[in-house]
Amino acid sequence: MATINKNLSVYDKSALPSAKDFRFGVVVSEWNENITEGLYKGAEDAFLDNEVPAQNIIRWNVPGSFELIYGAKKMLQTQKVDAVIAIGCVIQGQTKHFDFVCEGVTQGIKDLNVQTDIPVIFCVLTDNTMQQSIDRSGGIHGNKGTEAAIAAIKMAYIRQQASLTHGYSSQNLLTSGAVQLDEGTPLELKE
Repeated sequence: MATINKNLSVYDKSALPSAKDFRFGVVVSEWNENITEGLYKGAEDAFLDNEVPAQNIIRWNVPGSFELIYGAKKMLQTQKVDAVIAIGCVIQGQTKHFDFVCEGVTQGIKDLNVQTDIPVIFCVLTDNTMQQSIDRSGGIHGNKGTEAAIAAIKMAYIRQQASLTHGYSSQNLLTSGAVQLDEGTPLELKE
């Protein structure tokens, strides 16, 4: 496993960009609530530790992990956020339901990242056992929610810098969640 001998909650605060002016959305699944609440707490604590004002952390709950996609989509469409974290937990059972939910959520979050200009961070535990989820939501491996918040800060900064370096003075969020750039110059990505 990737988290063996790694604490997910450890990060170098001095290496992070300032987050005090960013707004973050967090969509939290109510399914496996004991795990998702731990993940949310890790994310919230990391945001606060990095000077994100409490009023700039917008939380929405959804019933389950599959609903994270719609919740994140609506968050992107209706809230002025710099990044969204989708928090959920799916634990392997005896049926193929686990596979379908994990695949659907993964693809849905990927699609939001492709279709919109606002980063959506995947913080969905897909573990074989409840103990593995406990270990990653504030247990012996730290907290994946903390890691997601740090990723959200970094991605919000990348989005901000990309907008600034390409000289776009005005950006409008369309109802689709996509960004419309008012300048006539298309954005070119160079390697």
